Amino acid sequence: MRVGRLIGPGILLGATVLGVATTFTACAFESDFRSDSTVFAPKSPPSFDTPLPIPPLAESEVVDGVRIFSLTAEEGASEFVDGVTTTTWGYNGDYLGPTLRAKRGERVAVDVTNDLAETTTVHWHGMHLPAAMDGGPHQPIEAGGSWRPQWRIDQPAATLWYHPHPHGETEEHVIRGLAGMFILDDETSGSLGLPTRYGVDDIPVIVQDKRLRSDGQFELDSQGNEIGLLGDMVLVNGTWGAALDVTTELVRLRILNGSSARTYDFALDDGRDFALVATDGGLLERPFSTDHVRLSPGERAEMVVAMQPGEETMLRSLPPDLGDVAAPFAFGGNAEFDVLLLRAADALEPSAPLAGQFAEIERFAEADADNTRTFDVQNREINGLRMDMDRIDEVMQVGSTELWNVTNRDLFPHNWHVHDVQFQVLDIDGDAPPAELSGWKDTIYLEPRRRYRIMMRFEDYVDDEKPYMIHCHLLLHEDEGLMSQFVVSTDPPGRNSGQDAGSSDGHGH
Repeated sequence: MRVGRLIGPGILLGATVLGVATTFTACAFESDFRSDSTVFAPKSPPSFDTPLPIPPLAESEVVDGVRIFSLTAEEGASEFVDGVTTTTWGYNGDYLGPTLRAKRGERVAVDVTNDLAETTTVHWHGMHLPAAMDGGPHQPIEAGGSWRPQWRIDQPAATLWYHPHPHGETEEHVIRGLAGMFILDDETSGSLGLPTRYGVDDIPVIVQDKRLRSDGQFELDSQGNEIGLLGDMVLVNGTWGAALDVTTELVRLRILNGSSARTYDFALDDGRDFALVATDGGLLERPFSTDHVRLSPGERAEMVVAMQPGEETMLRSLPPDLGDVAAPFAFGGNAEFDVLLLRAADALEPSAPLAGQFAEIERFAEADADNTRTFDVQNREINGLRMDMDRIDEVMQVGSTELWNVTNRDLFPHNWHVHDVQFQVLDIDGDAPPAELSGWKDTIYLEPRRRYRIMMRFEDYVDDEKPYMIHCHLLLHEDEGLMSQFVVSTDPPGRNSGQDAGSSDGHGH
């Protein structure tokens, strides 16, 4: 397998892995567009002097008690490198999309229009909602079509996101730029000392790695890498080399790993601690002081950073611990690079201290499980099966609590995302999870040959025909079949029922 070039101190170039002899060349940043290559190679790191763009809050109106948002998927053009125009996709604009925001208890609807030339979907990643509103591959929106999902927000405050989920095409649609945040608030989230002013001290940080071809367009091919494309330009909110001007003593960063394959280990370059306050499904029970947090594709974390007047610190990604993978360098395990400069003003507005206690999390115990399942991930398969749109693989009983044993049997990275529910990590190979995995999760990195026991409860929504997905959120793996389908039913739990997945009424018109 041929692995493409990565960047950063000590990063390696031209490696052949997995049973084939390996060769590397240490490199830094190379020349600009090279005549002998189809790939654009940045010749130097960015200067980190471009103001960080903040995705706008999506406008909405309340009609008959329903908060209505509008999103249009459309083609545009962006300039990630001076003088180079890249064709991009976005929602309500050229690239990425606005931040949707709603409160627990609200009914929301989203009028989605597809102005692209091909079918897409919009999936509400991390959201508890009916399967027909989930936006997975069974709710396609045809070119020129529209879709209007509607549901009630019924989960704690959290940083969620939305992105396409078309069957077999998710990686391409996300790489081209279709993604955005969906922030949920609840009755307590504004009273815990947390920074809450969006775009001032509460900052969305959507991190994605990209690679450009010599014509300035996105490279969409994985370059033979087993896990998908690893890019050499790390964008934050669509900008390479961004700086955030901090005006308050505390700043909250809502970090989303929006990449298709790369795992990051986020830290500050001076080694300072920060307060980790939330993960995928919402606030931790209490702030956790740490100096790094690992995020695989699709995962989120909220960190609160304390700043002093006039100082600077760089949000970096350190070489992530990928576990016992074969040839870690091939999967980004040696990569280290700057992500976002935090630049404090000479005078900072005082911030309230963080509360010592945030959320009360009802803890699952093994004895709570009504049903236990085992999932082995290997060779783009879950339990020996690849995704089949017409097959229901699992039947979950509504109201039941389940314990899942999930193991990555391969020697390269995977992760595990479950639609509709948030889960808790009970243990990893029998050991208690680290603090960063102690809250609600919907996506988790799977180190090779380790068993993750996770628990979740299936509540509220029953649909025997329209399924939810379980899949690896390394998008190449998802597209190639590492995904299965489940329904939530009043029937007893089951597996491999062989029943057909019902067609959705979510087609565009």
